[in-house]
Amino acid sequence: MEAVAPQVYDTLILSDLHLGADMSRAREALRVLREKQYCRLILLGDIFADLNFGRLKKEHWKFLGFIRKLSNPKRHVEVVWVEGNHDHGLAEIMSHLVGVCVYQEYQWEYQDLRHIAVHGHQFDGFVVSNVRVSYLIGTLLYLQLQKWDSKNKTLTRFLDRLNTRWLRLSPKVAEGAMAHARHHHASRIFCGHTHAAMHKHEHEIDYFNCGSWIDAHPTYITVGEEGVQIHEYVERPDDRHPGEERSPADSEPAEFAGELLEDGAYEGVGR
Repeated sequence: MEAVAPQVYDTLILSDLHLGADMSRAREALRVLREKQYCRLILLGDIFADLNFGRLKKEHWKFLGFIRKLSNPKRHVEVVWVEGNHDHGLAEIMSHLVGVCVYQEYQWEYQDLRHIAVHGHQFDGFVVSNVRVSYLIGTLLYLQLQKWDSKNKTLTRFLDRLNTRWLRLSPKVAEGAMAHARHHHASRIFCGHTHAAMHKHEHEIDYFNCGSWIDAHPTYITVGEEGVQIHEYVERPDDRHPGEERSPADSEPAEFAGELLEDGAYEGVGR
């Protein structure tokens, strides 16, 4: 029986991993990146929960280590990091630490169509107008609630969905993103931020939201010959709860730094 060649996508997109949060599904996201084949990876914002690297767990450092290796030119994969509101201030650090370019917005051409990737908080009026309040309440309090919550994070996941609906984030971001796409003559635009995966078609423009990797049903997007597809991660028996594996205080950062120094291919990082 002839073996079927694995599908190679033009682009794989995931967003809102929130490394450092107890709800982050970094281990599962890493599985997807290892198992799929793609020419371009777009990390579409809010890859970190906040700027405190002390919150990172073992599986979070492993995810970053894989991104660093993937950005090696020998892999022939373009790795793009689009800054989200939670990532603000990390651009220079990440550019040197994992060897990826960080953008406010990224555009590319595929099948004669212009594509835009932007996190989406730019179309959220509350975040834009209340940056400090959003950080103190929306980030720090939410991270603490995750520690108090049950093993399955039932309460915090409910609050996350409630927040999206109460602020009507999905329609607000979709409307702003599609207007942005029209202005730049793009056919497809991709966002994160709302944590709710969706697709909307209007006036010959397709809007896609990646969803998040803190939800019970994380999602990601692929762009390829068959078009744009929103995929839901399928739970596996050996998937651990994300809060179960904490690394010793300094072991993972030290291993990560050691690997960085050993990898001679990263002398020109920050291309």
